Amino acid sequence: MYHFGLNVKDLLEALRRVQSCLVDTQSQADVALVLGMLHKEDFQNAFTIHSAVTQQMQPRGSPPLPLTAQAQGLCLEVESNTPARYFHGTHTPCPPCTCALCLSQALIQAHDRVAEQELEPDPEESVIQYMGETVKLVRLEKAGDMPLGATVRNEMDSVVVSRVVKGGTAERSGLLAEGDEILQINGVPVRGKNVNEVHDLLTEMHGTLTFLLIPSSQKKTPPHRETVMHVRAYFNYDPSDDPYVPCRELGLSFRKGDILHIISQDDPNWWQAYREGDENNQPLAGLVPGKSFQQQREAMKKTIVDRNPDSPGKLWCSKKNKKQRKKTIYNPSSNVDYSAHDILTYDEMALYHQPANRKRPIALIGPPNSGQDELRRRLLSIQPDRFATAVPHTTRSPRIHEKNGREYHFVNRLAFETDDAAGKFIESGEYDRNLYGTSSDSVRQVINSGRICLLCLHTKSLRVLWSSNLKPYVIFLAPPSQERLRTLLAKDGKNPKPEELKELMEKAWEMEQAYGHLFDTAIVNSEPETAFHELLRLIDKLDTEPQWVPSSWLC
Repeated sequence: MYHFGLNVKDLLEALRRVQSCLVDTQSQADVALVLGMLHKEDFQNAFTIHSAVTQQMQPRGSPPLPLTAQAQGLCLEVESNTPARYFHGTHTPCPPCTCALCLSQALIQAHDRVAEQELEPDPEESVIQYMGETVKLVRLEKAGDMPLGATVRNEMDSVVVSRVVKGGTAERSGLLAEGDEILQINGVPVRGKNVNEVHDLLTEMHGTLTFLLIPSSQKKTPPHRETVMHVRAYFNYDPSDDPYVPCRELGLSFRKGDILHIISQDDPNWWQAYREGDENNQPLAGLVPGKSFQQQREAMKKTIVDRNPDSPGKLWCSKKNKKQRKKTIYNPSSNVDYSAHDILTYDEMALYHQPANRKRPIALIGPPNSGQDELRRRLLSIQPDRFATAVPHTTRSPRIHEKNGREYHFVNRLAFETDDAAGKFIESGEYDRNLYGTSSDSVRQVINSGRICLLCLHTKSLRVLWSSNLKPYVIFLAPPSQERLRTLLAKDGKNPKPEELKELMEKAWEMEQAYGHLFDTAIVNSEPETAFHELLRLIDKLDTEPQWVPSSWLC
């Protein structure tokens, strides 16, 4: 029944008034019995607590909701389980309209009829007939400028729901399904409108939106495939500059190196994703180019770049420069000269926490004069028990003070070339007619000893190191500005020419463009002391925080 905002005093007063109106002695006795029960302290305490809780749970400014629509049945159950003497003192039927319980039966019956209507939920979705077709009437609430989380496409004159984005209002409601045809939005017909007109129409609408839909022919909308994975992006993406994103408001921008949490690949061309760490701040998933789709258009882009700019042809995207913006068209079916698999887009990643007894090797990468050799020497000198270098191989003869396996592994030329051909060297080269190289086994020996192996490598060696099972942590040492670099080199007694500095900066840029996807992080070496402490902080972090590594490393 309904909760009324009465206290015990009000309830007692109401019962006394009922008692005074009754002419039947037995009915007066019944009320007196109830009054006696209400005067008990235990009942009054329980009633006070119940009223306080009910008042807190009651919606502000709304009439009380019924607790049940079966009050009449409960009343009959109480009457059937109560001895007749409590009502009349005899087993004879009560006189009509004299028993207090009988007087309330009509009221309780009316209560149940009203409660039945009150407890009936407001439908957000109903099925009706419209112009001879069975259609759905769906209501969604649009909050401010937040997108509903669905995109549409045109099929002839029809406007059809093409996708429902994870985390959006449409997905949470479960009322919109891919393939539903939209006939009206808030009474405005949309059949015959293009998707841009529908977008503009929705942009102007707020609050409750009522959609008239022809349901998808599928009996049940296939759920999102839970192919959840994390990927590292190897390109920058700005949806505002992409003419092919289905909905720019739903596009997710990201930078090269960002970790993306892919939650749906239902559409192979447009995945649904969050930026790692932004799930709480980004309730609605965003659209990012699918891997194959991005590879295809990057391959097309490379093909176009290699063509004569004056030659006719349709291009895949809008190409910008400072002087002009040329709109072009993407044709995914065109043959391209580049293999899509050679184009970097995403790499699947997984979290990895290095074991305490197997430290990841640290590879320091940078252009000449970037300071990686100095940083390595400093780490080795201050913590020799923690850091070590791999013992290299060489074909030269040992000197008097050198011991095989300590300074070098001394081998003959045939053995060196055999191991090199077998891919056992991370890095190798020739100097003064002698071969030198660092083998993966030498790095592994340092790892097995529980120490951290420090490597200073050429960028071309990174591919070999990356494909090994050593799980390296690669740090790129980037040079500062040309003026700052000139000052730092001057302290070491070096006086490079301007063209040499320019060449060094260009070399750093080329290294980052060609091998940046293999770098875990970068340090700008503008101040040696600051760079050293930053390097040490990053190495220490490997012991305390898991790091993203290619998932293939953990297979």
